[in-house]
Amino acid sequence: MNMKRGKKMIIAIFTSLLLLFVGLYIYNAIEVKKGEISFSPKGEYVTVNDVKLHYYTEGKGQPIVFLHGAMLSANDYKDVLKLAAAHGYQAFAFDRPGYGYSERPKGKVTPISQAKLIRNALKKIGVEDPIIVVGHSWSGTMTLSYAQQFPDEVAGIVLLGAAMYKEGYPAENGDALSKIVTTPLVGELMLNTLLKTPLGKNLAKSTVISTFSPETPPDGYLEETIALGFRPGQFKANREDVLEFPKTSKEISSYYSSIETSTVIVVGENDPFNIIEQGKRLNDELKHSKLQIIPDIAHMIPVLHPQVVLEAINQLNTNEFD
Repeated sequence: MNMKRGKKMIIAIFTSLLLLFVGLYIYNAIEVKKGEISFSPKGEYVTVNDVKLHYYTEGKGQPIVFLHGAMLSANDYKDVLKLAAAHGYQAFAFDRPGYGYSERPKGKVTPISQAKLIRNALKKIGVEDPIIVVGHSWSGTMTLSYAQQFPDEVAGIVLLGAAMYKEGYPAENGDALSKIVTTPLVGELMLNTLLKTPLGKNLAKSTVISTFSPETPPDGYLEETIALGFRPGQFKANREDVLEFPKTSKEISSYYSSIETSTVIVVGENDPFNIIEQGKRLNDELKHSKLQIIPDIAHMIPVLHPQVVLEAINQLNTNEFD
């Protein structure tokens, strides 16, 4: 009798859990679709190496490509694009692979491979060299890799609150959440059931607040992060990038001193991610660089301070790097 009751209880618990996860899966799928309707793609597409990439472009003149960090998408540069276009630049901002509305390549994805993919996309679009490459946050190593791989195609680079070294990076040795959600089966279960629940939304809120701190995110940024950044595919891409950064940056940083490209390094004085020390270290290694520590700003420079970005770009056209 007791064995029968035990079996029934186990079956009841299993059935309840199964129904719970199915319900959460359906709810999360519906919320993903609603978010994509609210924040639908407004740019153009190019397919390169069997990967479809979404990008925005504005203006005519000197080509610039903007690479966003690990937070959201090319939308981080929407105000910068308009400003750059108004000042004689042909501006491009790509959703990096797996972010926004860009596809993620199969297999291992690194800052090095992403730089190659964006470069090939620009070639297919027909952008003429040399270009200026601007990278924010996580894309610091990607930008430097671009300059190292294709030096004759890059006129200059700008690094905005950029991470360049493994040491001091927030997830220097990886983090538990990234390792869990990139684990087969367990990770997929979490990604497809929890991201749109209050647990996921609270994580989104704390992430946005800490990334902008001590400044304040603009209206709507949290909502867009929940809608797009906390979709299963993009969240997983972000966590893969977080785990890959320490490994690849160790490799990439070994050749920073060989980069000849003129570089402007912009760091907010109030950046919470130890970026000032990384900026100083890189400035010492590069042959043609200028470090700017800007008072009263923090990490999310492209979103909150587009004029600072434009001024840094314009500095590349001076003779300060000769």
